[in-house]
Amino acid sequence: MRFKQILAGLLLCSVLFSAPALQAGNPIEKLGRGVANIAFGPCELLIRPVDTAQEQGNVAGITAGVFYGVFFTVARVVVGVADVVTFLIPLPGCTDNKYDTGWGYGPMAFKDSPWVFDAEHNWGNFFYDSEDMVTDRY
Repeated sequence: MRFKQILAGLLLCSVLFSAPALQAGNPIEKLGRGVANIAFGPCELLIRPVDTAQEQGNVAGITAGVFYGVFFTVARVVVGVADVVTFLIPLPGCTDNKYDTGWGYGPMAFKDSPWVFDAEHNWGNFFYDSEDMVTDRY
């Protein structure tokens, strides 16, 4: 019986605290982003060396890029776990706008790319159909 009272109190507190911040994202998106970061975070081991090699050359890609990949893998998984654990609670500085400082359900880190895969990392049209996308890479 005590467990049900505690659970009801936590649910009530989460609803009361989240009411002012509902305009800044939503908890379901935060939960989905957290699960995606946990599941696909290890893909940073492939993404970061390729990005580093394209920007700075192959030697940098196979040395510094691998270290970036390890760092960003750990960071994505930790942020993903934090998103899953706190998905009902709006946090300070977590708005959808990276220049805003209010409370919300936006990304805690990786404001420029909150998801592991985005339009820039769409190898083989796996996540996005490139024919439907407008790009400015020309």
